[in-house]
Amino acid sequence: MKVVYPVCCGIDVHKRFLIATIITTKASELTPHYQRKRFSTFNNQILALKNWLLEHNCYDVCMESTGKYWVPVSNLLEGEMNVTIANPKWVRAVKGNKDDKKDSKWIAELFRMGLVKGSFIPAKDIRVLREFTRYRTRLVSQRSSEKNRLQNAFTVGNVAMDSVVSDMFGVSSKKVRDYLISTDDFNPDHVLTLLHGRMQSKGQELIESIEGYSFTPEQIIRIQLIEEHKTYLDHSIEHLDNQLDEMIKPYNSAVQLLETIPGIRRQSAIQIISEIGVDMSQFSSSKRLCSWAGLAPSSNESAGKKKSVKISRAGVYLKPALVQCAHAAVKSTENQPYYRKKYERIYKRRGKKRAIIAIARMMLTAIYRMLSTGEIWNPTDLYKIDMPDNLVQKQKEKAIKQATKLLISEGLLPDNFAREEQSTTA
Repeated sequence: MKVVYPVCCGIDVHKRFLIATIITTKASELTPHYQRKRFSTFNNQILALKNWLLEHNCYDVCMESTGKYWVPVSNLLEGEMNVTIANPKWVRAVKGNKDDKKDSKWIAELFRMGLVKGSFIPAKDIRVLREFTRYRTRLVSQRSSEKNRLQNAFTVGNVAMDSVVSDMFGVSSKKVRDYLISTDDFNPDHVLTLLHGRMQSKGQELIESIEGYSFTPEQIIRIQLIEEHKTYLDHSIEHLDNQLDEMIKPYNSAVQLLETIPGIRRQSAIQIISEIGVDMSQFSSSKRLCSWAGLAPSSNESAGKKKSVKISRAGVYLKPALVQCAHAAVKSTENQPYYRKKYERIYKRRGKKRAIIAIARMMLTAIYRMLSTGEIWNPTDLYKIDMPDNLVQKQKEKAIKQATKLLISEGLLPDNFAREEQSTTA
């Protein structure tokens, strides 16, 4: 095999220490030369590692993405060196014959021959933006959990408000909830004064769903704690949104571009950009991007038998965001019914879950194209922009046959037109 990196280094990173192995391959020698050294993960030792690499003219480094332990090392090396972060599945050593020293050597050996695929690591400003959007996702999930707990607490207390109101956390509903946990003397007339807008027409039904409720002092304390935590989460999410608005300013043009896609709004566009960045040259094609996001079927075949081809578990944050956007897009029937029509055609054959995944992949393909060319969203089928030439030619031939058949049935072409066309071509 051809040596891709004559001088390279493999690093096995742990929480407290790392082991680096430099491999030097000289043209006049068949056997490479190995140098190994151990460092701690403190900053001064990482800088010592950097100086050691520079002394040996080693500018290509590879290490596996072990948790977050690789991040401090990459931060101090990436300015002057080519740092490749590999998925552990590409550099995992043979079980039963591995230790820390052998692991660093094995990583260096694979990297030297160009057998290691580097993971997608965006620029530092995108990585910082990603930390904020992922933290926001976690806070939103926690807030949803608190809402469910609060609703369950009222159900246990014999309050069936959720069967009457469409939103338990609206303005009128909140006033009624605060009133129920603050008084022991229930007054139906006072409840009616707390209702606004369309809720006033549901006043009598709401009172019937509340009458006879019973809260113990312990239940009231629990409800108050849940309310306080939910209010804190609301303020935290609002503060995060304000910070994200400042951080996304350099990429406002990309955000506005993605907002032209049905189903994608500003917050979703920010989250998508924080995951994939705006430089699509990192991915060779839209198919590679979809595979990285976990929206492509896996390849699992042995002895001519195809096994499970389910989508992978990749894209833990990006895939749910795109699926959420896909659900919104298929409901958009007024202005842009493109995704809605695609969804209806697919789910009849493949089911609703597979159809939503297919729509999410279509949207990610459109995002790749838009960020690559700067074009606004313009619905088109995939084969027109991202399919092999032979398949495009087959699609054209199929369309010509269908058009010819239609014209013959309408009497606009003679019955023998298709046979004459085939003989002329032959």
